[in-house]
Amino acid sequence: MEIGIAARLCLLRLRAPAEAPSPATILLSMTQPLTNPGSSEPYASGSLTLGARPLDAVPMLDLRRQYEQVRAEVLEAVERVCASQHYILGSEVEALERELADFCGTSDAVGCASGTDALWLALVAAGLQPGDQVLTTPFSFFASASAIVRAGARPVFADIDPHTFNLDPAQVESFLRGALRDKLRAVLPVHLYGQCADMNSLQRLADEFHLSVIEDAAQAIGARLGSEAPMAGSMGVSAAFSFYPTKNLSAYGDAGLVTTSDPEMAEHMRRLRNHGSPRRYVHEELGWNSRLDAMQAAILRVKLKYVDEWNDSRRAHAARYDLLFAETGLASAGGQPENAAPIQLPLTTAGVHHVFHQYVVRAYRRDELREFLSARKIGTQIYYPIPLHLQPCFVYLGYREGDFPEAERAANEVLALPIFPELTEDELRRVVKSIADFYC
Repeated sequence: MEIGIAARLCLLRLRAPAEAPSPATILLSMTQPLTNPGSSEPYASGSLTLGARPLDAVPMLDLRRQYEQVRAEVLEAVERVCASQHYILGSEVEALERELADFCGTSDAVGCASGTDALWLALVAAGLQPGDQVLTTPFSFFASASAIVRAGARPVFADIDPHTFNLDPAQVESFLRGALRDKLRAVLPVHLYGQCADMNSLQRLADEFHLSVIEDAAQAIGARLGSEAPMAGSMGVSAAFSFYPTKNLSAYGDAGLVTTSDPEMAEHMRRLRNHGSPRRYVHEELGWNSRLDAMQAAILRVKLKYVDEWNDSRRAHAARYDLLFAETGLASAGGQPENAAPIQLPLTTAGVHHVFHQYVVRAYRRDELREFLSARKIGTQIYYPIPLHLQPCFVYLGYREGDFPEAERAANEVLALPIFPELTEDELRRVVKSIADFYC
């Protein structure tokens, strides 16, 4: 990643000792310990001192702040489940399924044990057979591809759009028009970081080539293509959601769900999640044990009431990051030439309702920057350092380094910064100020 002239002048300066911003007045409660990128050991909690002035840590995520907001309602929901003595599936799960189907704009939803299982359920219910192929992105969490294999199919990849990090419809079209595709049955776009993939273009291609579209919406609860456009989870034949504790809508453990408006698919997934059983001790097929716990469903029902508000806070924080970075002169808006600045900001496609599960920049000298921020106890993560086509377990697919250059470049440059609804202005400023200190 190259940088422009203005940024080079900044980088050529002798780095002066970092000037600490005013210490934050809020007491931070860290539930996700900050970890040195070069070590598995978390830092001890507490404050950091630069010079003679103390600075609080800025965690990548702090769920305690959210818990304080919903504590009374969550405890009431947990007590309700304990009093009922119904802990697996049951009325709480059925209520959550109805509420999430309504939220996403589908006629049905099927709760399950995890987002990974949700992908598997959606793929199997779509009718995949051994030897079929599913086209997806090489730049996503592992489950986007592993679920395809688990369903008996073979993942094939097309490269990403370098500005949105989502599956590039132009690359998908090139694959469809130029490759042997007689075994291709479905397209699995991922709404990465909380921004919907270009579903209109992908659906047109899927219609032309008679393919099913299954959404990986694990990071995109509440996202949509526009203010009046369909919600993530309602644009494919089905969509998989994850409620892992770091997600915008999160359980207190693992949980997942599939949305669909196809009643036969929904019924099939209900059998599959329960050992292939439509009724007790009758098994029509080999399924899986992927039943959603009532406790998680009850907690998710509490949090669902707040998810739009929390997503709006994430969007406001992302806009504030954009403005603060612009003021440093070290950042360019997404989509501008890569040599414009050492930090490239995430691009939100015009009109798209991005929910910022992650705020991900491209960074010049990314790994050095991450070490610098870690020393200041500012949390960061890399989503994702190894593209799927280069994972050791997928060597049998026959891909090599260089096959998907945009995914590979993204893996070397992306850095996720702290973004969660309860972040403070002081914390946002401290993150940006520290990045400016690193480059200048």
